[in-house]
Amino acid sequence: MENSASGQIQQEANSSIKNENTEIPVESRTSSGNENQNEQLVIDIETMLKTSEIPVSDECRIYRVLDHLRKWNGEAYIPQVISIGPYHHHKEKFQKMEKYKARYFKSFMQRAEIEINSENLVTTIREMEDIIRPCYVDTVQLERDDFVKMIMLDVTFILDLFLKEDDPMIVEPWLENMVAGELLLLENQLPFFVIKKIYHLALPSRSNSLSLIQLTFDFFKYWNIHNKAPEGEIKHFTDLLRFFALPPHDKLPQRNPKMVFPKYSAKQLREAGVKFELATQLREAGVKSEVVPSKCALDLSFKEGVLKIPLLDFQDYTEVYVRNIMALEQCSYRRDRYFTDFYLILDRLINTDKDVDLLSNKGIIVNSLGGNNVITSMINNLNRGIYRSNMDSNLCRLCEELNEFYEKTWHRWKAILRHQYFSIPWRVASTIAAIILLVLTLIQTVCSIIQIVPIV
Repeated sequence: MENSASGQIQQEANSSIKNENTEIPVESRTSSGNENQNEQLVIDIETMLKTSEIPVSDECRIYRVLDHLRKWNGEAYIPQVISIGPYHHHKEKFQKMEKYKARYFKSFMQRAEIEINSENLVTTIREMEDIIRPCYVDTVQLERDDFVKMIMLDVTFILDLFLKEDDPMIVEPWLENMVAGELLLLENQLPFFVIKKIYHLALPSRSNSLSLIQLTFDFFKYWNIHNKAPEGEIKHFTDLLRFFALPPHDKLPQRNPKMVFPKYSAKQLREAGVKFELATQLREAGVKSEVVPSKCALDLSFKEGVLKIPLLDFQDYTEVYVRNIMALEQCSYRRDRYFTDFYLILDRLINTDKDVDLLSNKGIIVNSLGGNNVITSMINNLNRGIYRSNMDSNLCRLCEELNEFYEKTWHRWKAILRHQYFSIPWRVASTIAAIILLVLTLIQTVCSIIQIVPIV
């Protein structure tokens, strides 16, 4: 019995030792697995941190349009026939234009004043790659060679397009017009300094940087851009478009943290006595100056009951341009949204088709889009999703004066009278008839009193 019990105890002890020995590798494997998982997680986190440290250029920033702006009219920001830069480069529909770019590249190389070849251009752009990539706020996924090739073809395409007077390669007029328009889209940009670098490399006789700006002005003059040179460096073509819509930088008003907008539409203001006129400006024309309609957004003014508004020429591309400039200000000019201020005010002045009709009759609005409802809808939708934190101090004061003008007792009563009794022809007729009847009744009453009262 003792031997049996002893043997059983020894067997259980051996079994316990065996179990302990078999469990050790299991714990070891579990620990090793966790270490492997942690190691991979640490690598992922370190990669994330390195990615988040990608520098952004201080010289030029090219943004994607914010999603909350894009949802109101996404097509206004997306190119349809040509891709410039990396944001839309991968799309299949632009492959036809890539063939055009190759032909323009060949033409540009033949145009060069000095003997340059593909290697010269590749070397120059590759040396600038670390400066160009950070200009794009969204990470560019293209490999280095693909990125350099894309920039080279896009730059030479733009320059050769600018230099051509009669272009036999783009024979369809509609395509040429669309290409010119899409070079102004915010997501379709190259840093201007890259274009200037290649321009001077290939055409050293035009060493003055202003000549490239002049060439740019000449190309975009079709889009009603006035010829004036910017004081500072152009960041890209969308930035150039904004520049032409505003006064010179040194004439921009201060910003006001208080924001005030008109409470009353153009029609309501007119009923209160406000007069509307087209804003004008002097333009140099050789040795003489001529008065022309102003297209500067900040030429909006109100003085002595007269509201002057710059020309609003609504063409097919107007909404596209306005939206892209406003998107640029939302991203890059967060403290200087002067262009946006103007359209925020215009949104308050135009509420119905009658407001558009009023401004059209005054020569302020030129409508090439069709019915007035098209413009009303456009203006009232431009400012959706727009963030604002301050305002042009001059426009803020203008809005205060407009509101005060309408709210003066006599002006308000005049507006009520016009609205209630003189707004449409039959009301005018009824009001005049009522006044005549009242006068006749008064005369009859006076005559009756005279007959009753004895003459002394």
